[in-house]
Amino acid sequence: MNDNISEQSLLELSKKGDKEAFGMIVKLYMKRAYFSALALTHSEDDALDLSQEAFVRAYRAIRSFKTGMKFFTWYYRILKNLFLNWKRDRAKFVNDYNEKKENLIELIEDDTHQPEIEYARIELNNILWNEINSLDSQKREIIILKDFQDYSYQEIADMLEIPVGTVMSRLYNARKKLKDRMKVYINE
Repeated sequence: MNDNISEQSLLELSKKGDKEAFGMIVKLYMKRAYFSALALTHSEDDALDLSQEAFVRAYRAIRSFKTGMKFFTWYYRILKNLFLNWKRDRAKFVNDYNEKKENLIELIEDDTHQPEIEYARIELNNILWNEINSLDSQKREIIILKDFQDYSYQEIADMLEIPVGTVMSRLYNARKKLKDRMKVYINE
């Protein structure tokens, strides 16, 4: 298949059942999809599983894709729904701190590092992610999409199907809430 074929043409071919065309769509978006899933799950393995499953579901539903719509916006909705199901199926979201603990031990044993500074940085990072995870889902999602994945306001508005002004308002409120929560730890 021609590598110079447009995304819109690939989507049209995919809607007609062309698996190779859909494979090219996957190649275009697989990295972005993986990092979107990683931002939601905080787990490399789960992010890989969810992003792949979302592509499978997108392929199965490709005939319902509306021409002219942005593929990744449509795909992200599928991914987000999968994530919500994944999260629901696990009664409690579990963070994996084992790797961080191993890194901390290595830093403490390394004479070139100042363990107390590294420990403080790691602890602050853990606290930040705990505070982000404790935000309500709308605030958490908007912070992750804008501040960690660097999507534009318009891209976020398209993904979440809300006006740009709502994106900006939610982001302002989410950042303010997170800043207020983090003041407790930073001012200690």
